[in-house]
Amino acid sequence: MAPAHLRPRIGLAVSGWVALAATALPGGSPLRWIPVLAFVALVPGLALLHPQPGGLRPGARLEALALAAPVSLSLATLAATALFLLESFSTTAFLVALAAFVTVVAALPGVPLPAATRGAVERESTRVRVRFRAKRKPGGA
Repeated sequence: MAPAHLRPRIGLAVSGWVALAATALPGGSPLRWIPVLAFVALVPGLALLHPQPGGLRPGARLEALALAAPVSLSLATLAATALFLLESFSTTAFLVALAAFVTVVAALPGVPLPAATRGAVERESTRVRVRFRAKRKPGGA
């Protein structure tokens, strides 16, 4: 059994190959298009953003999820454009390219997120105390 910190990475890496396997099902079946759509729309971005060394704080998790779809769709567009320029676009080639990318990237540490580096969500009382201390004049007056 894989350690707990490796499970999300393994899940991301396997999801592309599951989406590729789902294309073998009959056309029009929800069991075919739902895994493919979910993979293309979310997983490449999650693979880039999520696998942080110490895990993600609550604010950073929300940030990673919010950025995952646009990043995923951008990567999918780049892959599709490259395959069209090479005149070799097909659903299989497209999914293989994305699945291979996700498999490699899931093994690497994630891209640092601003919320992950600045402490993500602070408690309200902490922020108020910091602001109050900053407004005080030196010398106690």
